[in-house]
Amino acid sequence: MADNAQQEERVYQATAPADRQAAALVSKMTLDEKIMLVHTPLGFPLEAGKEKPAGAVGSAAYTPGIPRLGIPGLQETDASLGIANPGNIRPGDRATALPSGLMSAATFSPELAYRGGELLGEEAHAKGFNVLLAGGMNLIREPRNGRNFEYLSEDPLLTGRMAGEAVAGIQSRHVVSTVKHYALNAQETGRVQADSVIDEAAARESDLLAFQLALERGQPGSIMPGYNLINGDYASENAFLLSRVLKGDWKYPGWVMSDWGATHSTEKAVMAGLDQQSGEELDKARFFAEPLKQAVEEGRIPMARLDDMVRRIVRSLIAVDGLAQPPRRRDVDEAAHAEVAAEVARQGIVLLKNADQQLPLKPDVRRIVVIGGDADKGVISGGGSSQVVPPDSVSLPTPFQNAFVSKRVLHPSAPLTALRAALPQAEISYDDGRDPARAAEKAAAADVAIVFAWQWMAESVDAPNLSLPENQDALIAAVAQARPNTVVVLQTGGPVKMPWLEKVGAVLEAWYPGSRGGEAIADVLSGKVSPSGRLPVTFPVDESQLPRHTLPDPESTTSMPGLPLKQPIRVDYNIEGSDVGYRWFERQALTPLFPFGYGLTYSRFHYHNLKVEPVAGGGLRLRMTVVNNGQRTATDTPQFYLRNGSSGHGFVKRLVGWQRITLKPGEQGDVTVNVDPRLIARWDRGNVQWHLYRGDYQVIAGANAMDEALSTTLHLPEGWLAVGGEPVTAQR
Repeated sequence: MADNAQQEERVYQATAPADRQAAALVSKMTLDEKIMLVHTPLGFPLEAGKEKPAGAVGSAAYTPGIPRLGIPGLQETDASLGIANPGNIRPGDRATALPSGLMSAATFSPELAYRGGELLGEEAHAKGFNVLLAGGMNLIREPRNGRNFEYLSEDPLLTGRMAGEAVAGIQSRHVVSTVKHYALNAQETGRVQADSVIDEAAARESDLLAFQLALERGQPGSIMPGYNLINGDYASENAFLLSRVLKGDWKYPGWVMSDWGATHSTEKAVMAGLDQQSGEELDKARFFAEPLKQAVEEGRIPMARLDDMVRRIVRSLIAVDGLAQPPRRRDVDEAAHAEVAAEVARQGIVLLKNADQQLPLKPDVRRIVVIGGDADKGVISGGGSSQVVPPDSVSLPTPFQNAFVSKRVLHPSAPLTALRAALPQAEISYDDGRDPARAAEKAAAADVAIVFAWQWMAESVDAPNLSLPENQDALIAAVAQARPNTVVVLQTGGPVKMPWLEKVGAVLEAWYPGSRGGEAIADVLSGKVSPSGRLPVTFPVDESQLPRHTLPDPESTTSMPGLPLKQPIRVDYNIEGSDVGYRWFERQALTPLFPFGYGLTYSRFHYHNLKVEPVAGGGLRLRMTVVNNGQRTATDTPQFYLRNGSSGHGFVKRLVGWQRITLKPGEQGDVTVNVDPRLIARWDRGNVQWHLYRGDYQVIAGANAMDEALSTTLHLPEGWLAVGGEPVTAQR
């Protein structure tokens, strides 16, 4: 059964009945009621001993409703990877921990992204929330970024599709979804003072295109700018981003909320397009409370602009049926939700190496030693505002000492326990890996050694480099020396270096695998499941292959809102421009450790019969036949790329589509992809349009961004597309 990434497009447009109903409600509000809706206090006490606001469930923020108009309060919660519970403000609250965003994207399955969104929306609604601060979707320009685990990929198409489906799933449960952080928010080092500098065309063809695709597919009720500046203006005060592009070119009808501690003014922010100040206690002032009211009364801000701000908020609640279906406390099917998390993990694990078919583990294996990674306790998760802490989680210390990164949380799904259940015939022992010599000795006495390695990432801090921390590279090398064909299981928040790669037999990338991560890892190692994940981000050999070899000195920066700035940081994204990730590697003729889209299975696939058909309006329809030449049923994810070698307006390889397909041994099937014409075009700043240039284009089909198993060339005529991709002139 194929999982087609080219699902029917959702046309993004304002819901006219919702707009009319919202406008009617706003017309009945007093000025004080309007002001109340556009600034949100924290939903939990900032200081110990204080109480949460009256009426608040206990979460990131709360704004009282207007009962006389049937408008519920805004109960907002962090939720990218599950419903967060900051400071255990809701004692005993249970929540499913989804795998990391990177793991979700590694499935290349929009269907699973939608199911994950449904899970988040259902649990939020059942806990009393109607606004989720979920969908993190910044493009991964910096692989050391501490929040990459929350995000999805380095590619605008994959990111936009997966984020859009997750948003649609959330909002199907009468909960508003918030996409973030709009835009070019690619590092945590100095995140409140970093100025992301980039040309408009490059931004439109990369980060902005990802957000545009997500908005079109998911229609999120809210969008959140980041802490950073873009071309000199804070994202929350950036008129180009908020008014011209988002509300103007894209005709976005929802509301723009600030990040917590990211509002810097009243008049400038409001007139640039910010609609709501969030977590106002973290800002220097309650800019959207009394100062905004006074500015409206004195005519410095038009009443019409305030009405627009409020209408957008109410309209988004109405669009998800949030007035008729307010949150209702109830139990949820925890077992069913845990299975969704498990399936995302099973499908998102990426097999990077499998020399001599070391995996799956043989049924007759008798002695296995599991080493390191706290595999006897649980699976790792990322830190920060997205942190979910299921019951029986384990907290370990970290070297950092701020609120976001004071502890490293392991979800209670121990791989050791899961492996013992999956392989009852084997004797499976454990060593913590803290002494490489002792671990090597135990590995030598076993039939198979499995090393669990980790890289812990968290909001507010970046990784200093791409190495595994705490001497784990030396551990892996020692074990591999003692036991050839050692298996390495990585739990990381992004790419890492692998100086030991040639010495080990197999490598699994298991990301941060969520509530049932241990079981998912055991399913793949034991062969119950054939791995099908694909890398959503390029793994470089080392930092020298990156556009920016080093990050700013953390000691000269601050990443926490509300702290005094130390020095400005200029981050020049014009170095790579729109050529993010695998595009950069092709442009620079660099060979990565593992390319975007890469992943092995326990079977073998062959591609043939590539066909290309132009479609009216500038798009393409691509077809190909896939054959399973292996010995077991498995899922493949063939990918289609496009390259234009013309000078002046050409471009390096771009992902234009993919389709998952599951085949039995010897079975073949066809995959079909419809290509969005914007992926073929270049942005024309002067005409504010997409330009399809006349010329020869190469269509490539393969298993990853570096595989060119099949290719063909076609000639395309010149044409123009509107901002949304619709043709504006006849092709000629």
